[in-house]
Amino acid sequence: MTPLRPRTAHQPDPEQLPEPLEALARAFALLGTRGTGLVITALAKGPADLHLIRERVPGLSDGLLTRRLREMTALGLVTRTADHPGTPAPTVYTLAAHGKALLIPLAALTVWAQDHLPAKAVEGTPPLTWNGK
Repeated sequence: MTPLRPRTAHQPDPEQLPEPLEALARAFALLGTRGTGLVITALAKGPADLHLIRERVPGLSDGLLTRRLREMTALGLVTRTADHPGTPAPTVYTLAAHGKALLIPLAALTVWAQDHLPAKAVEGTPPLTWNGK
């Protein structure tokens, strides 16, 4: 599998890790890509076009959102439907079965973050809040 973004020197090579660490490294490569988990969570509320997804996840640029949706569609997490090809009807995105399977782990991760990550940055650490960038 091709990584979603280039590895940096401090990231382990997933192919050199034993299972299940290799699988976890793949999951973090996906979810660590800016906006991916947020878009999946936004689509949990129901099918949406680009405009509605932007309303649900403010701060994502059109380019970033389009790239994420393209990646998630290629991975089978999201389905893309144009109701009337060739007409100005908006393209609608829906969570596929693989995307829906991420909702329980994302909900658990959300609860963990609410319980264990400070809402404000601790001195000497980067901010841990979503700022849309």
